[in-house]
Amino acid sequence: MNSISNIHNFYFIGIGGIGMSALARYCKRNGKNVGGYDATASQITQQLQEEGISINFSDDKNQLPKKFTDAKDTMVVYTPAVSRENQLYQFFTQNNFVVKKRAEVLGMVTKGFHTIAVAGTHGKTTTTAILAHILKQCGVKLTAFLGGISENYKTNFIADGNQAIVVEADEFDRSFLQLSPNVIGITSVDADHLDIYKTKEELLKTFRDFVGKVDSNKALFQVKSLPFNGKTIAVEETADFKINNLRIEEGSYLFDFKTPDISIKDCKFSLPGKHNLKNAAMAMALALNEGQNPEKIKDALATFKGVDRRFTYHLKSPTVLIEDYAHHPKEIDAVWQAIQEMHPQKKVTAVFQPHLYSRTKDFLKEFAQSLAVFDQIILLPIYPAREKPIAGINAKALLQQIDNSAKSIVEMADLTKVLKSTNTDVIVLLGAGNIGEKAEEIKSALKHES
Repeated sequence: MNSISNIHNFYFIGIGGIGMSALARYCKRNGKNVGGYDATASQITQQLQEEGISINFSDDKNQLPKKFTDAKDTMVVYTPAVSRENQLYQFFTQNNFVVKKRAEVLGMVTKGFHTIAVAGTHGKTTTTAILAHILKQCGVKLTAFLGGISENYKTNFIADGNQAIVVEADEFDRSFLQLSPNVIGITSVDADHLDIYKTKEELLKTFRDFVGKVDSNKALFQVKSLPFNGKTIAVEETADFKINNLRIEEGSYLFDFKTPDISIKDCKFSLPGKHNLKNAAMAMALALNEGQNPEKIKDALATFKGVDRRFTYHLKSPTVLIEDYAHHPKEIDAVWQAIQEMHPQKKVTAVFQPHLYSRTKDFLKEFAQSLAVFDQIILLPIYPAREKPIAGINAKALLQQIDNSAKSIVEMADLTKVLKSTNTDVIVLLGAGNIGEKAEEIKSALKHES
């Protein structure tokens, strides 16, 4: 089956995931009957229900709506994070339903359209969101599948038309190999997902397979440090597309953007951190490649508000409270650099919820080194996501590796109370698990400090 046009019913197992929910929204927007399952209710599942999508929070097959029990007219989409022991997954696979991974369906949806794919172990979500915002503001009728909630549009899915499709290309489980992109941007390739790839060399090989889908001389854009042959992006370094004359005014970056042909003067960008400047430069280069007007690109960039859980400010006084999705040592390093730049000489407390036992095991020393630079470190128990425990790998094992005496392990239930009594200027919540669910509670407690 190469098309979804003749399928009427779509059922998503793991519909609350950021990538799954965007695809579910696409199907709903295109007149399909859409339903799904997720283990827990969330803000995303609530929004999907408000948009007319039926959701079950039990995997009991007897609770499945009748319209999704017809194998001839139902496609089932699942995320690799869902256990194969899930009763709904077993029901669908055992009863001859068409069952496909999210990445395969996304590849089917985008095939035949002009597709710009942004990949990278870090930075792809923000870059994709910036690019989608720029193109939308430039008048492009686009469809965008984002890996995070755009602060500008309060959604992870934009559906204005098919002049261009912007998609976050996920390397997990080699998912991005299902895509057929016309243009590719690569933001980073650091060792990650070693439960899948085993070695960084295998990860890099898979990225090479991905970038091989386009002509590197014309349609591949990459951060300068990467070992590919595309057009290069850099900040204050020699590159095909580069940011220079960088300065900070009133909490925002101002810079000039130089290309092989033009220079765009006095661009404004408000997301902190040099890593975000690279993301902005990548998005600008990709937008220029689409033939968009340089001044319109500049104006759009200045209005980009950010992505939820990517250096999101919840409070700026009396205590600064920041939330970031960082779940890899390199990402934590980038957050530290941004905090040092925007809040110099301030005492900073980092709350980190490790994500996955395997990632914690693979980068135990690197996590310890990245966290040790903060003034105070609070660890939460590991968020397991799709994994079962690994013997000897827990928050205590990571704590012991951190060379800093101001460190502790706190249970999630006690976190707000502990933070309220902490003498610090800046608190940053780090992790890709459910730590974000505590942000509003912590914000409320800190706002009412005496």
